Amino acid sequence: MRAALTPQTRIVFIANPNNPTGTWLPPAEVQAFVASIPAGVLVVLDEAYNEYLQADEQADSASWIAAHPNLLVSRTFSKAYGLAGLRVGYGIADAGVADMLNRVRQPFNVNSIAQAAALAALADEAYVAESARLNREGLVQLMAGLDAIGVAYLPSHGNFLMVRVADAGKGAAPVYEALLRSGVIVRPVANYGLPDWIRVTVGLPEENARFLSALGAVLGR
Repeated sequence: MRAALTPQTRIVFIANPNNPTGTWLPPAEVQAFVASIPAGVLVVLDEAYNEYLQADEQADSASWIAAHPNLLVSRTFSKAYGLAGLRVGYGIADAGVADMLNRVRQPFNVNSIAQAAALAALADEAYVAESARLNREGLVQLMAGLDAIGVAYLPSHGNFLMVRVADAGKGAAPVYEALLRSGVIVRPVANYGLPDWIRVTVGLPEENARFLSALGAVLGR
């Protein structure tokens, strides 16, 4: 059965792992949710951080489309593949969904260089494995450092950590600005309803250490 979509079709977005929290739902739970959605509602499953998951955590979500043609699975080359500057990704969808998207997308929205780089990246499994390894080690380094200075965070399945840097209601903006003045760029997430938190991306060991040092200095710890 093909997905019958119109410009008025309702859309549900799921990010797994989620951004900015880094939380993750097991594949069986996500699949059960997709199965519960009416056929006339499009479900977009954003798996931008999928490659950072352990192999046994990754879902075979593309195979669900046969039973649920109202599902679109989106992936990106901007994270583990290291092609953020090329702004290239892909979606896996039923032919009816793809046809509707092709009617509204901008022409030539991915240039030929980005397409060539994406094809090469798909073949470079060693690079992706190394990216995932560095990320796992970086998360451990950041969590240990935050534990040492008594700063709360959310365990993450992505390539970032959500870090609480202010008491309830005080807001993270002063900490964000102080880090920026010290040359460390993080992301404030007040627009997600989390005014006391920042999101920090996992870097190389020396970059992680610099963030922890700067944060400790800003917080006086």
